[in-house]
Amino acid sequence: MIKIEPEAWRVMVDHAQALYPNECCGVMLGSSSGAGKTVFSALALENKYQGKQEDRYEIDPADLMRADRQAREQGHELIGIFHSHPDCDAYFSKTDLENSCPWYSFVVLSVKNGKFDHANSFLPDADQTAAEKEELQWPKS
Repeated sequence: MIKIEPEAWRVMVDHAQALYPNECCGVMLGSSSGAGKTVFSALALENKYQGKQEDRYEIDPADLMRADRQAREQGHELIGIFHSHPDCDAYFSKTDLENSCPWYSFVVLSVKNGKFDHANSFLPDADQTAAEKEELQWPKS
């Protein structure tokens, strides 16, 4: 289970809506325990994909390393990555799976007509051949 705190959720949704109709991307910082993961903050990152950004995102490895360092400085860890799917559902695509990491949660936000619609979280397996849905809790207001 992954729970996203209100401030982190606001950053994620605002970033997804602001970049519509392109895909946004960013990272989630927080903590994990046997009971699940809690996201305390989210960092909006620039989509570095050089092609059509309506259906693809790419995170600069240097941005990911900086985010990991920032998490550790705050006493947290990098919990996962978020990105948006403009004008379609929040699913884990073949491209998402092929570019995933099994140690991260991946939250996908569906943005339809410029407004947040719904979200899902996924946990890819070590072989990057499948991703199970992870229970996701976010502020509902």
